[in-house]
Amino acid sequence: MRFVGVGWYIGLCIVLGVLGGRWLDRQFDTGVILTIVGLILGVITAIYGVYRMLVPLLGNKHNKEDS
Repeated sequence: MRFVGVGWYIGLCIVLGVLGGRWLDRQFDTGVILTIVGLILGVITAIYGVYRMLVPLLGNKHNKEDS
């Protein structure tokens, strides 16, 4: 079930980054520059969040193997 949540988290980060960038592009009339920036920030946020979510799971697995 945790992996379903990870998938939703990745999708949500990327979609919100793109939508936020598109909104800012319309506000400042900057073409697609801020949409691309939003996409990049969304991907970076998703990678960092997934890392933070999965490290405890991987740490527990290593601890069980050592016991």
